[in-house]
Amino acid sequence: MDKKRLSELVHQSDAYNAYESDEVLTWCGGCGNYSIQNALKRALVLQKIPPHKTLMCFDIGCHGNGSDKIEGYTIHGLHGRVLPLAAGASMTVDPDIKVMAFAGDGGTMSEGINHLIHTVRSNYPFAFFHHDNQNYALTTGQPSATTKKGCPMNAAPQGVMTDPINTLQLVLSLEPSFVAQTLSADIDHMTDVFQKALCHQGFAFVNILQGCPTYNREATNEWYLRHVQRVEEQKDYDPTDIWAARRIVAQKEKIPLGILFLDTAQKDFLHTLPDRDPASHFPTREVIPRDITEFLSALE
Repeated sequence: MDKKRLSELVHQSDAYNAYESDEVLTWCGGCGNYSIQNALKRALVLQKIPPHKTLMCFDIGCHGNGSDKIEGYTIHGLHGRVLPLAAGASMTVDPDIKVMAFAGDGGTMSEGINHLIHTVRSNYPFAFFHHDNQNYALTTGQPSATTKKGCPMNAAPQGVMTDPINTLQLVLSLEPSFVAQTLSADIDHMTDVFQKALCHQGFAFVNILQGCPTYNREATNEWYLRHVQRVEEQKDYDPTDIWAARRIVAQKEKIPLGILFLDTAQKDFLHTLPDRDPASHFPTREVIPRDITEFLSALE
């Protein structure tokens, strides 16, 4: 983040503090959730979105323990089911409310992978922050669908036997409208990526490479910092080229960070409905005031 944006945050401390909760944070020391939540608050403040204009939907998992650690409207949903929850909310709440969803790799790539596929293809209008620490940390270190092959875990002491799912390849194969990747060890980069996701008109998929210092000793922040490369630093990288995005997430040399793919021409789900005007036809705006004095007087 440049100095100008950082200065902007300094002068908006009241807006930032409005997101502070009195609840005690319970994550392990060094957990990436601390910096992720910090970056989220930064991004919301910089986008001038106050807590009462947010709806944050949390899955089950370590990230979900933050559902009461941030001010705003929050829902702690069922494991693997946060995407349909957020999708329904995004189509019914007032459009001035910013809908967001949060889930880990267990709930997203195992229990809820079917929901991920249909959320991407439907292009529902909300931002999704995927916390990928490559394990089920809340249940003390089970391997997930994104855990590296050969990585020993508490529930797989001899190492995981199967290849991990390439999350970004899967999402990019579904004709998405926004795909990005960032790192929990780089709060400034997360802030920038989160801001862009919050601005996107459609489903914004943000993959967060997250260190888990307690249960995953291979995919650490230190390891990631040695292996990542920002796409904005690569000459001639075109984020509107879907095949460039698919090539870069398939290569093994460096892990790409940044906005990997962006399609601003694709309509979100609400704007594809022929008989609905998303600008006005929301339940909160369709309620017509009625005078019920006559009925009340009949009850006296």
